[in-house]
Amino acid sequence: MDITSLLFYSFIVTFTPGPTNIVILSTVHNFGPKKAMEYTYGATIAFGSLLGISAMLNTVLITVIPKILIGMQIIGTIYMLYLAYQIYKMDTSEPTDNKTGTFISGFLMQFLNPKVVLFTLTVIPSFVLPYYTDIPTVTISVIVITIIGFLAFITWALFGAIFKQFLQKHKRTVNVIMALCLVYATIMIWM
Repeated sequence: MDITSLLFYSFIVTFTPGPTNIVILSTVHNFGPKKAMEYTYGATIAFGSLLGISAMLNTVLITVIPKILIGMQIIGTIYMLYLAYQIYKMDTSEPTDNKTGTFISGFLMQFLNPKVVLFTLTVIPSFVLPYYTDIPTVTISVIVITIIGFLAFITWALFGAIFKQFLQKHKRTVNVIMALCLVYATIMIWM
């Protein structure tokens, strides 16, 4: 298993702006860090739940139908390249407004967030299952990726104002670097 690519992919997808991170940023600006952390806890629990569900389903599928892994890797690769393109052309200058920053809204948003759903469906079959299908390794992978997601959410909550200004000031450079790292992680899936 290429842990470097797994970590690159996980950090890039969770730390780059997406619906959840933007809502956390907006919640910090509008309602303060305490409300943003409430939202973050809900988002993290749902993120971990989606990863766990995906890992269980993918592990069952891989043991029942081993050839499905190639299809999942192809889907994961296409999605990762799509994300790299989206990050490359991203415009973070548009403000967002959030009227709710609750645990429940953070939890539910993860199930409606296509970035999170596609990430959770592709990360385990692309990076872990080609090498390990045992429950302890898959469980540790889910926990580590969930922690990475939680760290990303906290980063956006605690440093929201500073991070947003930095991204807006250097968005082109940051987006190019993140997109290139994501392309690297995609290539490493097939190595």
